[in-house]
Amino acid sequence: MGKPILIDFFAEWCGPCKRMGPIIDELKTMMGDSVEIKKLDVDQHMAEAQQYQVSVVPTIIIEKDGVLLQKYQGVTDAQTLASVLKPLVE
Repeated sequence: MGKPILIDFFAEWCGPCKRMGPIIDELKTMMGDSVEIKKLDVDQHMAEAQQYQVSVVPTIIIEKDGVLLQKYQGVTDAQTLASVLKPLVE
């Protein structure tokens, strides 16, 4: 079984996306290397955004072993994200 993956879909022009940056950094500190974190700019990764049906930025996707487990739209705090991720790495 692989690591859980968190994908942060964002856009450079998106104000709320800029607020997610420090939240993702906090999550990295909390979770360490136990979670793979990817940041994808929707303007440069349109195919992936369509694949995950991203219509709002920021959108956070959490998946493990190719299965989408959770999808958050808008700014989401680190504790909420960690509460989903921690059981996946224990």
